[in-house]
Amino acid sequence: MPSPHTPGARKGWLIPIGGKLTDASILARFIDLCGRNPVIAIIPTASEESDMGAWYEKQFANHGVKYARSLNFQRRSDCDDRDWLSQLADADGVFMTGGNQLRLTTIIGGTPAGQLLHDRFYAGMPVAGTSAGAAVMSAHMIAGGDEGPSPRAGMVTIAPGFGLTRDIVIDQHFRQRDRLGRLLTALSYNPALLGMGVDEDTAAFISPDDEIDVMGSSAVTIVDTGSVAFSSMHDAEPHDPVTLLGVRMHQLAEGAGFDLRTRTPRGANVVTLSASDPSA
Repeated sequence: MPSPHTPGARKGWLIPIGGKLTDASILARFIDLCGRNPVIAIIPTASEESDMGAWYEKQFANHGVKYARSLNFQRRSDCDDRDWLSQLADADGVFMTGGNQLRLTTIIGGTPAGQLLHDRFYAGMPVAGTSAGAAVMSAHMIAGGDEGPSPRAGMVTIAPGFGLTRDIVIDQHFRQRDRLGRLLTALSYNPALLGMGVDEDTAAFISPDDEIDVMGSSAVTIVDTGSVAFSSMHDAEPHDPVTLLGVRMHQLAEGAGFDLRTRTPRGANVVTLSASDPSA
């Protein structure tokens, strides 16, 4: 795990995107947060498509960004490259593409590039990521799992992520791929954490003050297990259903928000769901 950030430092904006990004306003807002005439570093490592970095360079160019460069870390030795480290150090924002989040952690985790990304974020640099690039932001990362609405023992695989958020477990393609069960399973291991399921074409803009604003065509689901009275995970055998008593869930559409410090939703479009609600 990366070392904790320096006390008193102001971290950057964190923008997990649920995948299949078509809402141009999400990318535009990220660019705006990076400042005037920003330098954007694109990390396409999660993808096995060789042109993914170039494709995002074009997308940023279409938004008027003159300096968007792909840092295509494909081997751990690439993460020591002085030129790429210099570009990462000079970036005003980082965007991580989709693919496989384990490619990000196994290639970048524990390298100078991984530590620099961590340090720059905790010094104020905005970081956005879509799909796998969103999942890897968590300290406790969902590396994979099964689909389905109900939590079951062994349904999810957890691995160390980049630690850009330490209190949230992020999942993506959330409702489109029926991932509520695996997020609940992840939270049943330690109910102190907060779960965030981000739908496709939707983003959670997390401010340095831990306030979330939602943008996009779908929603963000917040799963709060902080007041759970009981979890049966410690007694469950593989594939057994898991009991969780006292779960709270909130579905946040565009314009709604959430305070991570007080764990309270806000906004006219907020819908609070009980764990027994079949629409959850």
